[in-house]
Amino acid sequence: MNLEDVSLVIKKEYKMPYITKNRRIMLNDWETAQNAGELNYLLTLTCQEYLEVHGEKYATYNDILGALEGCKLEIYRRKIAPYEDKKIKENGDVYSEK
Repeated sequence: MNLEDVSLVIKKEYKMPYITKNRRIMLNDWETAQNAGELNYLLTLTCQEYLEVHGEKYATYNDILGALEGCKLEIYRRKIAPYEDKKIKENGDVYSEK
């Protein structure tokens, strides 16, 4: 697939039942998601485009799931765990020290 084919995939319109057409157009231009549904739409769109560019095969699905899982783990490691540690210091821990 060449760059022209990729740009056609990216310009393709995807529908999402809970997001209006106007809002999808804005999100397709990489406007920041305003809620979990819009974030889901952007992630789904990116995965769908990757699938269309690389073809439906196990390796492509594995790439997508691996990237999403890696992203999830990195967000937890870099952002959520330190936030939880901060809140434990402020408010105490549910687990008692032995």
